[in-house]
Amino acid sequence: MSVICPTITANNAHTFRQQIEKIAPFATRIHIDLTDGLFATTTLLNLEHIWWPHSVLADLHLMYERPDLYLDEIIKLKPSLTIVQAEAQGNFSEIAKALHQADIKIGVALLENTPVKTINGALDDIDHVLIFSGNLGHQGGDAKLKHLDKVKYIKNRKPEIEVSWDGGITNHNAKQLIDGGVDVLNVGGYIQRAKDPGDAYAKLKKIINADKQ
Repeated sequence: MSVICPTITANNAHTFRQQIEKIAPFATRIHIDLTDGLFATTTLLNLEHIWWPHSVLADLHLMYERPDLYLDEIIKLKPSLTIVQAEAQGNFSEIAKALHQADIKIGVALLENTPVKTINGALDDIDHVLIFSGNLGHQGGDAKLKHLDKVKYIKNRKPEIEVSWDGGITNHNAKQLIDGGVDVLNVGGYIQRAKDPGDAYAKLKKIINADKQ
């Protein structure tokens, strides 16, 4: 069954806390966006300032040019999953090995224009693939459903791998994404900007529950 994973995208500690508090009453898993100001020009909260409730699983999405330089900090934080960009620099095999040794799952994110075949050689080492359909370091964007072809490609090669979608998810397209093979819906603006975030989450949950019946 697919999972709803509210996204935290904040450039200061106050906004970060606000976003966490909005989703804490109902979220079981969250997705925290992080940038280094190089790979993505947007500046978000630094690794040393992030936190999350003990009751939730946390996925860290590192939009970093050199994620390998931050491994010690990530391992201390003990997220459930760390996602690095396919376009980033560094030795990916060494990154994956270090995280797995620390009992942290490893994922790879693909920018819109990055061919899915780019990660063929890494599929044996990774637990998760993120299909990106938005603006780096920002919530919102459009869910460009043509990228579901990437999901199909990945699942054909490694059926058990977890695939997430980031960008433009709403109650109007969630079913199409689920039917297209997406396991994790990383939802930003639809929940964070809603008058009632809990109600927005519940609408997506209802779609997921109806789909599994």
